[in-house]
Amino acid sequence: MSEWVAFSEIIRNAALTLAALVGAALAWRQLSPAALQARSANMQANLARRAHVTELFNRAVGQLRDPNLEVRLAAIYVLREVAKDFPDLSNPVFELLQAHLRANKVDYGDEDPPIDIKEIIATLRNRLGAPDAES
Repeated sequence: MSEWVAFSEIIRNAALTLAALVGAALAWRQLSPAALQARSANMQANLARRAHVTELFNRAVGQLRDPNLEVRLAAIYVLREVAKDFPDLSNPVFELLQAHLRANKVDYGDEDPPIDIKEIIATLRNRLGAPDAES
């Protein structure tokens, strides 16, 4: 009789193990498409965000030479935020701002430079780790 009980426990344990394996396989089949879909949706969202940032970047570059001070300041602030939110774009943003300063080199004499130039300088100083100088 004890042999029969031991044999039935072995059969029961084997059946439970088989049921667990089948359940795990079925769960894996259900999760795989969902995980793939989630990864795909995440990648599409990242690409859409990246496209939006590229559009903001391009628009801001064009607005740096706008005659309206508010438009130029907005462009500088957008570029600053792009550099902060996307570290891989920070170098192009700061190189662009430096090139803008070099291309528009003006001697202001004893006068303070316009506020947009001050903001570019402050942005570049923050990039270099220097304290923000208030003029």
